[in-house]
Amino acid sequence: MSERLQQAIATLEAIILGKPAQLRLAVACLLARGHLLIEDVPGVGKTTLAHALAQVFGLAWQRVQFTSDLLPADIIGVSVFDRNTQQFHFRKGPLFTQLLLADEVNRASPKAQSALLEAMEERQVSTDVTTYRLPDPFFVVATQNPREQAGTYALPESQLDRFLMRIRLGYPDATHERELLREGERREMLPQLAPSLDAEHVLALQAAVRSIHVSDALLDYLQSLIAHTRSHADIRIGLSPRAGQGLLRAAQAWTAIAGRHAVLPDDVQAVFAAVAGHRLERHDALDASDGRRLAERVVEAVPVPA
Repeated sequence: MSERLQQAIATLEAIILGKPAQLRLAVACLLARGHLLIEDVPGVGKTTLAHALAQVFGLAWQRVQFTSDLLPADIIGVSVFDRNTQQFHFRKGPLFTQLLLADEVNRASPKAQSALLEAMEERQVSTDVTTYRLPDPFFVVATQNPREQAGTYALPESQLDRFLMRIRLGYPDATHERELLREGERREMLPQLAPSLDAEHVLALQAAVRSIHVSDALLDYLQSLIAHTRSHADIRIGLSPRAGQGLLRAAQAWTAIAGRHAVLPDDVQAVFAAVAGHRLERHDALDASDGRRLAERVVEAVPVPA
């Protein structure tokens, strides 16, 4: 199982060049049963990464392009009246898939964005008087442009909190950009990729992640990090209990990717900024990157247990 997981990560690294840490964070987010927010400028590979994750992990996927006129029914589905049976039938929307790519999610109105809330938290959709379970696994990968760009709506805190991680890809370095210029669009390679795993393997890996050992000393360290975010003078709101649970799951997933059986402080540190950065906000926050810088300062301030 671990060998196939490493093969999947190696395949991702052949598609998204020079971003090994971000790719491992994305895979850890999937294995921790979280949802992923990728924030960056257009053209750096956000959509390609989501497509590659679906292809490599053998997941059925749908893409929704979020626009200002998108309606909740365009995502969830709609009840249609059947004249033959004289009854309404629910026609499922693109949300009913294993990996949903919510492309440029912050270009849609808050009303459309909120349509994802129940699905991301409860993994189900309620419409009229019926509740529909979503497929398992269910993984939302949302992309967004920096909020200072024209035509964007800031995601509300309740929506941001549903994302286990937020990552940024950034520009490639000179060596990998030269490779991109020589070899062309990496997205063209995706249809030829053979899946390294399938949905059943993903579910098995997700179950295995929860069995990764966590010592009392590690929990002490994790709680110290969380407590520091709540007492830090520059932080308006610290990490919630839900964020703490997500941090632990993410650290367990990072440990599983490394092929170990017990979480180390290094594993918590590796995922902390991705898990906490979009949840932490300065009293005088000027931009979204402030949260990541705060998270890094929290890690520096809290001593690692001996």
